[in-house]
Amino acid sequence: MPHIVIADKEFQLYLSAEKIQHQVESIAYRMNRELKGHNVIFIGVLNGAFMFAADLLKRIHLEAQISFMKVSSYCGTSSGIQVKRLIGLNEDLKGKTVVILEDIIDTGKTIEDILFQIKGFRPTEVQIATLLLKKEAYKSNINIDYTGFEIPDRFVVGYGLDYMGYGRNLRNIYMLEEVHS
Repeated sequence: MPHIVIADKEFQLYLSAEKIQHQVESIAYRMNRELKGHNVIFIGVLNGAFMFAADLLKRIHLEAQISFMKVSSYCGTSSGIQVKRLIGLNEDLKGKTVVILEDIIDTGKTIEDILFQIKGFRPTEVQIATLLLKKEAYKSNINIDYTGFEIPDRFVVGYGLDYMGYGRNLRNIYMLEEVHS
Protein backbone atom coordinates (compact mmCIF):
# COMPACT_ATOMS: atom_id res chain seq x y z
CA MET A 1 0.00 0.00 0.00
CA PRO A 2 1.38 3.48 -0.86
CA HIS A 3 2.76 5.43 2.05
CA ILE A 4 4.18 8.89 2.66
CA VAL A 5 6.47 10.46 5.22
CA ILE A 6 5.63 13.78 6.85
CA ALA A 7 8.19 15.21 9.25
CA ASP A 8 9.05 12.27 11.52
CA LYS A 9 5.98 10.06 10.86
CA GLU A 10 5.02 7.47 8.25
CA PHE A 11 1.45 7.33 6.95
CA GLN A 12 -0.32 4.72 4.79
CA LEU A 13 -2.98 5.47 2.20
CA TYR A 14 -6.38 5.16 3.87
CA LEU A 15 -8.95 6.90 1.63
CA SER A 16 -8.34 7.65 -2.03
CA ALA A 17 -9.30 10.96 -3.62
CA GLU A 18 -11.93 9.10 -5.66
CA LYS A 19 -13.61 7.63 -2.56
CA ILE A 20 -13.55 11.02 -0.86
CA GLN A 21 -15.14 12.76 -3.86
CA HIS A 22 -17.83 10.08 -4.07
CA GLN A 23 -18.80 10.69 -0.42
CA VAL A 24 -18.73 14.48 -0.85
CA GLU A 25 -21.08 14.08 -3.83
CA SER A 26 -23.39 11.90 -1.74
CA ILE A 27 -23.50 14.43 1.12
CA ALA A 28 -24.20 17.29 -1.33
CA TYR A 29 -27.02 15.32 -2.91
CA ARG A 30 -28.69 14.82 0.49
CA MET A 31 -28.20 18.48 1.45
CA ASN A 32 -29.66 19.74 -1.83
CA ARG A 33 -32.75 17.64 -1.18
CA GLU A 34 -33.13 18.13 2.59
CA LEU A 35 -32.27 21.83 2.84
CA LYS A 36 -34.34 23.04 -0.11
CA GLY A 37 -36.40 26.05 0.96
CA HIS A 38 -34.23 26.81 4.01
CA ASN A 39 -32.30 30.06 4.52
CA VAL A 40 -28.90 28.32 4.69
CA ILE A 41 -25.46 29.50 5.70
CA PHE A 42 -22.57 27.04 5.62
CA ILE A 43 -19.79 27.65 8.13
CA GLY A 44 -16.52 25.91 7.39
CA VAL A 45 -14.21 25.26 10.32
CA LEU A 46 -10.68 26.30 9.41
CA ASN A 47 -8.09 25.19 8.74
CA GLY A 48 -8.94 21.55 8.24
CA ALA A 49 -12.33 21.78 6.51
CA PHE A 50 -11.24 24.08 3.67
CA MET A 51 -10.96 21.28 1.06
CA PHE A 52 -14.15 19.54 2.19
CA ALA A 53 -16.04 22.85 2.18
CA ALA A 54 -14.74 23.84 -1.27
CA ASP A 55 -15.57 20.49 -2.88
CA LEU A 56 -18.96 20.22 -1.17
CA LEU A 57 -20.08 23.75 -2.03
CA LYS A 58 -19.24 23.26 -5.72
CA ARG A 59 -21.99 20.65 -5.65
CA ILE A 60 -24.58 22.60 -3.63
CA HIS A 61 -27.37 23.96 -5.81
CA LEU A 62 -29.15 25.87 -3.06
CA GLU A 63 -29.12 29.62 -2.66
CA ALA A 64 -26.83 29.75 0.34
CA GLN A 65 -24.15 31.78 2.07
CA ILE A 66 -20.73 30.57 3.19
CA SER A 67 -18.49 31.78 5.97
CA PHE A 68 -15.62 30.41 8.00
CA MET A 69 -14.52 30.32 11.60
CA LYS A 70 -11.22 29.12 12.95
CA VAL A 71 -10.80 27.06 16.08
CA SER A 72 -7.97 24.89 17.27
CA SER A 73 -7.76 21.92 19.61
CA TYR A 74 -4.90 19.88 18.21
CA CYS A 75 -1.25 19.76 19.07
CA GLY A 76 0.85 17.16 17.25
CA THR A 77 -1.08 13.88 16.86
CA SER A 78 -3.46 14.08 19.84
CA SER A 79 -6.53 16.15 20.55
CA GLY A 80 -5.89 18.96 23.00
CA ILE A 81 -8.13 19.77 25.91
CA GLN A 82 -8.57 23.48 25.33
CA VAL A 83 -10.56 24.78 22.37
CA LYS A 84 -9.75 28.31 21.27
CA ARG A 85 -11.91 30.57 19.16
CA LEU A 86 -9.41 32.24 16.89
CA ILE A 87 -11.48 33.89 14.17
CA GLY A 88 -15.14 34.65 14.74
CA LEU A 89 -18.09 35.25 12.50
CA ASN A 90 -19.35 38.56 11.14
CA GLU A 91 -22.55 37.24 9.54
CA ASP A 92 -26.02 37.54 11.02
CA LEU A 93 -27.17 33.98 11.79
CA LYS A 94 -30.51 34.85 13.41
CA GLY A 95 -33.34 32.91 11.79
CA LYS A 96 -31.04 30.90 9.49
CA THR A 97 -30.24 27.24 9.09
CA VAL A 98 -26.56 26.96 9.93
CA VAL A 99 -24.62 23.98 8.58
CA ILE A 100 -21.25 23.56 10.28
CA LEU A 101 -18.69 21.92 8.01
CA GLU A 102 -15.98 19.98 9.86
CA ASP A 103 -13.10 17.93 8.51
CA ILE A 104 -13.03 15.48 11.41
CA ILE A 105 -14.84 14.92 14.69
CA ASP A 106 -13.21 12.77 17.32
CA THR A 107 -14.15 13.27 21.01
CA GLY A 108 -16.73 15.95 20.16
CA LYS A 109 -15.25 18.66 22.42
CA THR A 110 -14.48 21.02 19.54
CA ILE A 111 -17.91 20.63 17.93
CA GLU A 112 -19.59 21.19 21.32
CA ASP A 113 -17.67 24.45 21.71
CA ILE A 114 -18.51 25.56 18.17
CA LEU A 115 -22.19 24.67 18.65
CA PHE A 116 -22.31 26.65 21.89
CA GLN A 117 -20.82 29.69 20.13
CA ILE A 118 -23.12 29.40 17.08
CA LYS A 119 -26.28 29.04 19.18
CA GLY A 120 -25.44 32.40 20.75
CA PHE A 121 -26.21 33.97 17.35
CA ARG A 122 -29.82 32.61 17.56
CA PRO A 123 -30.13 30.61 14.33
CA THR A 124 -33.35 28.70 13.59
CA GLU A 125 -31.45 25.43 13.52
CA VAL A 126 -27.91 24.11 13.40
CA GLN A 127 -26.81 21.03 11.48
CA ILE A 128 -23.40 19.41 11.45
CA ALA A 129 -21.58 17.83 8.53
CA THR A 130 -18.23 16.10 8.92
CA LEU A 131 -16.13 14.27 6.40
CA LEU A 132 -14.66 11.99 9.08
CA LEU A 133 -16.07 10.74 12.38
CA LYS A 134 -14.03 8.77 14.90
CA LYS A 135 -17.04 6.94 16.32
CA GLU A 136 -14.98 5.02 18.92
CA ALA A 137 -13.61 8.28 20.35
CA TYR A 138 -16.86 10.28 20.14
CA LYS A 139 -18.06 11.15 23.65
CA SER A 140 -20.71 13.78 22.88
CA ASN A 141 -24.49 13.42 22.57
CA ILE A 142 -24.67 15.95 19.72
CA ASN A 143 -26.28 14.55 16.59
CA ILE A 144 -24.07 14.59 13.48
CA ASP A 145 -26.43 15.16 10.53
CA TYR A 146 -24.05 14.31 7.69
CA THR A 147 -21.05 11.97 7.94
CA GLY A 148 -18.79 11.01 5.08
CA PHE A 149 -16.79 8.20 6.71
CA GLU A 150 -16.60 6.59 10.13
CA ILE A 151 -12.93 5.87 10.82
CA PRO A 152 -10.94 4.18 13.59
CA ASP A 153 -9.51 6.26 16.43
CA ARG A 154 -6.19 6.75 14.64
CA PHE A 155 -4.38 9.88 13.42
CA VAL A 156 -5.00 10.86 9.79
CA VAL A 157 -3.54 13.47 7.45
CA GLY A 158 -4.39 14.85 4.02
CA TYR A 159 -7.38 16.50 2.33
CA GLY A 160 -7.19 19.46 4.71
CA LEU A 161 -5.94 17.57 7.76
CA ASP A 162 -2.36 18.21 8.83
CA TYR A 163 0.51 16.94 10.88
CA MET A 164 2.64 19.79 12.26
CA GLY A 165 1.21 22.08 9.57
CA TYR A 166 2.08 19.74 6.67
CA GLY A 167 -0.04 17.49 4.48
CA ARG A 168 -3.20 19.61 4.12
CA ASN A 169 -2.68 19.79 0.35
CA LEU A 170 -2.78 16.01 -0.22
CA ARG A 171 -5.72 14.73 -2.31
CA ASN A 172 -5.89 11.41 -0.43
CA ILE A 173 -6.23 10.74 3.29
CA TYR A 174 -3.43 8.80 4.98
CA MET A 175 -3.45 7.06 8.35
CA LEU A 176 -0.51 7.03 10.76
CA GLU A 177 1.28 3.69 10.52
CA GLU A 178 1.14 1.62 13.68
CA VAL A 179 4.51 0.88 15.19
CA HIS A 180 4.90 -2.85 15.84
CA SER A 181 7.51 -3.99 18.34
